[in-house]
Order: sequence, then structure tokens, then C-alpha cells
Amino acid sequence: MRIKTHKDLDVYKISFEAAMEIFEISKNFPKEETYSLTDQIRRSSRSVSSNIGEAFRKRRYPKAFVAKLSDSEGEAAETQVWLDFSLRCKYIDNDIYDSLFDKYDHIIAMIVNMIKQPEKWTI
Repeated sequence: MRIKTHKDLDVYKISFEAAMEIFEISKNFPKEETYSLTDQIRRSSRSVSSNIGEAFRKRRYPKAFVAKLSDSEGEAAETQVWLDFSLRCKYIDNDIYDSLFDKYDHIIAMIVNMIKQPEKWTI
């Protein structure tokens, strides 16, 4: 399959769906977390796919492409930290935590592979 837009990338699809899953789960976080944990985990999870979209559009410039992917990788790792807090605060259970943490591990691995071989993606 020919990749025409960032929406065709598997890593984009997975990261977008993971962010939507976090959005739904975080609706149940306590009200006092609205401007801290809830906003932060939503922001970082959404930033993963948005940075992938930006990277795709910067693929003419390998260094810019890699820089945006690095930002995406960092946001994915940040999301994992917020998942750690969510679990420790008992806002999510172990099953949800394990599932989402594993998804973000997979997303990070996919991003790292793109960073290691930018020539496969850049034009």
C-alpha cells in the first residue's frame, strides 16, 4: 500500500486510537485532576500523533523529520509517565494500565525504527 498521508502510517493510526482511548478513560478521573493529570495525559497522548503528522510533512528535510519524530517519541514516553501516575493514584486498573503502556511501548519502537532509518521515509 502506498503511503499518501500521515493517516496511512500504522504508527499514526495506533497512536491516534491510543489517544482516543486515554480520552475516554480520563473522563472518569476526579474533577480535581482536570487541570493537572487529566489535561497532561490528554495533551501528551494527542501530541504523539500530531508530531507524527508534522514529521510526515517535513520528510523533505531529514533532520527536521527526525526532530519531529524525536518529539513524538518523547511525548509517548511522557504519556507512559502519566499512566504510571494514573495507576498509582488508582484512577485506572492494572489491565488498562498494562494495555496502554504496551501500546505506547509499541508506538515508541515504531518511531525509533523510523528515526534509525529516515532514508526510507524522506523524499
